[in-house]
Amino acid sequence: MKHIIISLVVYLSMVFAALTVSAQTSLTSLDGGKKDIEDQNGKVVVLAFGASWLPLSGKQAEYANSIAKKYAGKNVAVFFVMTDSNAPRSKNFASNEALLKFASANKVAVPVLRDPDGSSTFEKFGVDQVPSFVILDKNGRKVEVFGGIDPKWDITVPISRTIDRLL
Repeated sequence: MKHIIISLVVYLSMVFAALTVSAQTSLTSLDGGKKDIEDQNGKVVVLAFGASWLPLSGKQAEYANSIAKKYAGKNVAVFFVMTDSNAPRSKNFASNEALLKFASANKVAVPVLRDPDGSSTFEKFGVDQVPSFVILDKNGRKVEVFGGIDPKWDITVPISRTIDRLL
């Protein structure tokens, strides 16, 4: 019985930690500033996880811009999170200049943030592919992950349904 109770306590602690992951998530903007996801409490948050080397991330930028425009003035924050590493020796390294070039070329109109090592935030939210969108509720809890993009299908439709439900 004691083992069952201990196992249950450990399990519930892990579930609670997973649900409150946003309270521990700080991302870096391309100008060097910090953006804490928990500072967005009270807003639905859309995180678009992409990479500068991935052609589909250009289409993802278009979708992120569309969502931001649709929900402008509402309690919704949209961020484009680059999963390119900032460690020069990493195989997926991209400098801030390269990411700014990507953002400019793809007309990214939402704030562009960096995942600190290219995958830590990505992994915290249980994302297993790029491009992906993660939707957080007004309390910073992960509600839904939309993984992958088919350029022939408008992913903003199901994302909008989720956002509308959370507002």
